[in-house]
Amino acid sequence: MIQLPRLGLTLAVLALSVCCWAAPAANKAAPPSVAGTLEAPPNDEASGLAASRRTPGLLWTHDDSGGQPELYAVDAGGRLRGVLRLEGVKAEDWEDLAAAEFDGKAWLIVADTGDNNAKRAHTWIHLVAEPATDRLSPSKPASERPSASLKLTYPDGPRDCESLSVDARERAIYLLSKRDPVPRLYRVDIPNPLRDSEITARFIGEVGRLPQPTAAQKLVRGYLGEHRAWPTAMDFSADGSAAVVLTYGHVLLFPRKDGEAWGATLAREPVLLPPHNLTQAEAICFSADGRGVYVASEKTRTLLRYELR
Repeated sequence: MIQLPRLGLTLAVLALSVCCWAAPAANKAAPPSVAGTLEAPPNDEASGLAASRRTPGLLWTHDDSGGQPELYAVDAGGRLRGVLRLEGVKAEDWEDLAAAEFDGKAWLIVADTGDNNAKRAHTWIHLVAEPATDRLSPSKPASERPSASLKLTYPDGPRDCESLSVDARERAIYLLSKRDPVPRLYRVDIPNPLRDSEITARFIGEVGRLPQPTAAQKLVRGYLGEHRAWPTAMDFSADGSAAVVLTYGHVLLFPRKDGEAWGATLAREPVLLPPHNLTQAEAICFSADGRGVYVASEKTRTLLRYELR
């Protein structure tokens, strides 16, 4: 279980909370360090990150909409180690990526769930087996057909979603909406046995404690202004002890109590980590051991790492 001490709020934050929002508790974690420079994805729009469950120190990432249906393996410093092409699928608007282990295999779960205008009749989640490192090459892509593609709809109409996490113990996928006034959390059960399926997500609850822009920030157009509270990525630690949510403005940690449902965890006040200061941060993941958090952006190839303990 990640134990993170809480600090008292500073006078500045107290003043801000009175006029604008209830500020989350700060955390003693150091500001993020630069782990390296991403050599992939090629379009410079890292929109998902996941820590390999098969190879220590390996991360996976991908491009946003307009990219190829490919996943890129990089080391902890961002150096390209291999390319995995998903056969038989399109990359309409890939927005997040998760890694998990179940059925005795390591999996990569791709969220083709972006829907800026809420007009897609359905979106997709693809589950593909993670390849061994001896199949990976920076110059020659490996290829793999997903073991399952889930055709996804929501019970309350189309949603733009850029945040996906997997709980292997529950055999469940969680999705957090982006553009709703209050982000909405959904759950999808992974078919057993694994197979292509049409699935309607189940609404779990609202995630209403993400820090909102101040009155002054609301007047500024863009990612660090009026849209800074939009969630753009989410991950669960491999041991299930915490969730992390990325917004355009913040990195938010949600420690989880033993036996607690994720809806309850994400409904509580988060722990606010030091600012990432990235222009369009859209990718986040825990390290495989849960001791760090990686963050990447669509506007820079900088790979950041937070140390948690």
